Amino acid sequence: MNEFTIIKRFFANHLASRTDVAISIGDDAAIVTVPTQHQLVITTDTLVNGIHFPEDTTPYDIGYKSLAVNLSDLAAMGATPAWATLALTLPTAEQLWLSEFCRGFFELADYHAVQLIGGDLTHGPLTITVQLHGLIPCNQALLRSGAKTGDSIYVTGTLGDAGLGLCFLQKQILLPPQHQTKPLQQFYHPEPRLPLGEKLRHIAHAAIDISDGFAADLMHILERSQKGAIINVDNLPLSAAMLATLSADHAISLALTAGEDFELCFTAPAEKHAQIMHLATQHCPITQVGIVTEQAGLILQYRDGSKYHGKTQGYQHF
Repeated sequence: MNEFTIIKRFFANHLASRTDVAISIGDDAAIVTVPTQHQLVITTDTLVNGIHFPEDTTPYDIGYKSLAVNLSDLAAMGATPAWATLALTLPTAEQLWLSEFCRGFFELADYHAVQLIGGDLTHGPLTITVQLHGLIPCNQALLRSGAKTGDSIYVTGTLGDAGLGLCFLQKQILLPPQHQTKPLQQFYHPEPRLPLGEKLRHIAHAAIDISDGFAADLMHILERSQKGAIINVDNLPLSAAMLATLSADHAISLALTAGEDFELCFTAPAEKHAQIMHLATQHCPITQVGIVTEQAGLILQYRDGSKYHGKTQGYQHF
């Protein structure tokens, strides 16, 4: 198969379509219509074989995750996803691999009403780059720079599970069969918190998705907002798999530093707590883990006030 045959067979003929797409795959560029009173939100992520997923990862899982990580970025902004472009670099053009990759990609795309509108296909080491475009009412985006002194700090879901799953895949730890599902699901199939992100537009002051580790990503909010924070590490939400297989200190360390969770961290005024807990019953678990302070810096402590001195550094590419 040549490049154009692959594009036509696996990508151009997908049935999902949006009425706001004027020109899609098949021309030099796509043309879309941005609704009035809306802004365009754009994010890009690249996944590299052996770096962002193990080399034996199934093509279905790769297709799913390549879109999911971008959807998580839009969730953190409070945006609604709309269109995607895909740059796919392949060492070989295997029909079964392409079919399964597309199944994972398009299942998630269809669920969130995302249309693939273009991209690029090249030969080389397996690399996937997705650019995702979303929409948001003008001036309603959640930013990292909006945290205010006294805000409560929240996280969705549980922390560290994707890191636990990766440790298991890399044979660094053993996981009993009954505790493998949650970590592997979180690593391969993170759930983008899009519906919650949209609801947080008028509630939260700042937000970020947790991709490089909770402590590191929270620091991005604090630095952009010129604030500090106190986090009670005992409050970090941990799954049954984490609690059953790791020591307390190891679990906290992983919750603070492991990447790939793709949960949301956000800050909101204290008076919004009841409203946020109501959202938790509608969407996903939400846990209050700390407070924003005026003085810069991140303080990690236990409930008794003693300082946490363990690892805090998240994932770094270089």
